[in-house]
Amino acid sequence: MRRARARLEMVAMENIGGLHHVTAITGDAPGNLDFYTRVLGMRLVKKTVNQDDVSAYHLFYADAKGSPGTDVTFFDWPQTPPQRQGAGSIAPIALRVAGEAALDYWLARFDAEGVRHGAVAERSGRPVLSFLDPEGQRLELVGDGGARGGEAWAASPVPAEHQVKGLHGVTLTSLNPQATADLLTGGMGFRVTGKRELPEGGEEHFMEVGPGGPGTELIVSVPTQVGRALQGRGGVHHVAFRVADAETQEAWRSKIEDLGLRPTPVIDRFYFKSIYFREPGGSLFEIATDGPGFAADEPVEHLGEGLALPPFLEPDRERIVAGLVPL
Repeated sequence: MRRARARLEMVAMENIGGLHHVTAITGDAPGNLDFYTRVLGMRLVKKTVNQDDVSAYHLFYADAKGSPGTDVTFFDWPQTPPQRQGAGSIAPIALRVAGEAALDYWLARFDAEGVRHGAVAERSGRPVLSFLDPEGQRLELVGDGGARGGEAWAASPVPAEHQVKGLHGVTLTSLNPQATADLLTGGMGFRVTGKRELPEGGEEHFMEVGPGGPGTELIVSVPTQVGRALQGRGGVHHVAFRVADAETQEAWRSKIEDLGLRPTPVIDRFYFKSIYFREPGGSLFEIATDGPGFAADEPVEHLGEGLALPPFLEPDRERIVAGLVPL
């Protein structure tokens, strides 16, 4: 283990700017759209399809402009079994709001909407409100102390001062916590900021990357007993980290390969470019470029209003539309 850690430290990486997006799985696209836009007040900034499975929607919810670091996205796979939590999974997804006044607003809103939620608690000096979406997706709202982030959406049903501002962080439960931590800190430039004991046993290790603070945080959870996760509806598919441009991404790909992992080739997703790799603890990681962004094929004022397809899928539009449930 010491030799592996030393090797990671020798090829330590830089220039990850934080979280880019988190992609999860739904089995109910209409219900998912209603919850994330009407209840959570996020903007649907891109309605497209999974480029590797065009029978499935890929829905992107974000701030008013679809800024990197504000996206929660969903693949619509109705036939997928429900998520079984455990090692090798990513949950909960933590979303940013302004602070305690916003959490008071959300407590009342969740009660009015029948959303399952816990009480406001404190973690690492920040107020946190845990809740579930209708399919059991584990989520949190975290007060960011008024830090800059996200652009309010004027058409949201949620007042601007209480809107979700973007991603705060994610929690990983690893099949191999030491190897995951070594990759993050020795290989990907994360810094350990603290830890806490879990009430039920085990511990959580807090980390951040790049500039630090909201939008850059990751927790490695190490419970005393945990089974292996089964990915499905109500669970996370992967987490993506930000880099500024394609050149930086190419350098990352080489460095990830040097670590002994197996990154994919660069894949052009039209709205950004991506590489993917499986970290040692079982979670799927992506490194995505900030641009060109969601306004590449729609004006900002009309984001998400129609079915957007990247140019290479446009010739198949009629066939693709025929296989989708209308939204």
